[in-house]
Amino acid sequence: MHGHTLTDFVTLGRSGLRVSPLCLGAMTFGTEWGIGVGPEESFGVLDAYLAAGGNFIDTANIYTKGHSEKILGDYFTKGAGKGKRHRAVIATKFMGNLWPNDPNGGGASRKAILHAVEDSLRRLQTDHIDLLWAHFWDRHTPVEEMMSATDFLVKQGKVRYLGLSDHPAWVVTKCQYTALMRGWEPLCALQIEYSLLQRTVESDLMTMARDLGLGVTPWSPLRGGVLSGKFDRNTPPPADGSTRVKKESNYLNERSYALIDLLREIAAAHGCTVAQVALRWLLDQQGVSSVIIGARHLNQLHDNLGCCAVKLTADDHRRLDEASKVERPFPWDFLDFVRSGIQNGATINGVKSDLWHLTPKSDAERF
Repeated sequence: MHGHTLTDFVTLGRSGLRVSPLCLGAMTFGTEWGIGVGPEESFGVLDAYLAAGGNFIDTANIYTKGHSEKILGDYFTKGAGKGKRHRAVIATKFMGNLWPNDPNGGGASRKAILHAVEDSLRRLQTDHIDLLWAHFWDRHTPVEEMMSATDFLVKQGKVRYLGLSDHPAWVVTKCQYTALMRGWEPLCALQIEYSLLQRTVESDLMTMARDLGLGVTPWSPLRGGVLSGKFDRNTPPPADGSTRVKKESNYLNERSYALIDLLREIAAAHGCTVAQVALRWLLDQQGVSSVIIGARHLNQLHDNLGCCAVKLTADDHRRLDEASKVERPFPWDFLDFVRSGIQNGATINGVKSDLWHLTPKSDAERF
């Protein structure tokens, strides 16, 4: 369970790297994608996040065509962050391709990774990356090649820690055991979409991360703004497309509206905002290390940071879990069904079970 301030630091997965429970996402640093803000406003957000005690910043080589990394580099070499680079944990990603029609411009080949990291170091204006993520799963490259290349970067001192973002659970497991069996640098973190409106990750990705010692850093914790509290069945997004949530969003449906109604009720009881309740629910999930918040403007940042101080009750969690419940893939429901066949009335590690209805009732019935 996380503490209740931004400076209640946590170690990231099975590593000694200390990070803030809220990570500042830098995807909106730069206006090149049409959703962000310029360098000056980005610097203001960085100032406020660091002044509040945060230390964890997440970007990627492809964000705003590389400008996001450049803004971070300028901030820590020329801006108010000058001299503070080593106090920050800067994470970036390789995989995305910035070179049209170049098959080696992106992906997880050794050639692509080494070039991408050199470009990221140049834009970030630093000699090392604290946490390097593989942004997506490259289905064309053997995981042995990717893990070997990232291990080489750690041994060179250009990268400190490794993580995977947006990979299937079986691929993450294969990568981790490939590294462990060969004496290469293992993964310490997993970045996935996770929120009250995206809970399908709980069945395999989250259970795997906890078992493998991977600290989870969820992205889109407010489902792109759907859970921000700005929208409900009576207040749809404007038709002019000026908000990130579009009027035709698949997530603006009756199920979401009922969840937003509940979030509003719980927020009112705690004297906080809808977004803060949604973020606190996520922070409280077992295995979550640091939630990635994206803030274009200072008011958004301060509102999001306020989630740390919120204390949800067990009943709040129960109601939110019920309202956002999703169908789990096989074999999860089946395993719950057969629990009595395994435990047969016994309580193990706090998990209770019923007597199995097909169990022998006496020695005479037992062969």
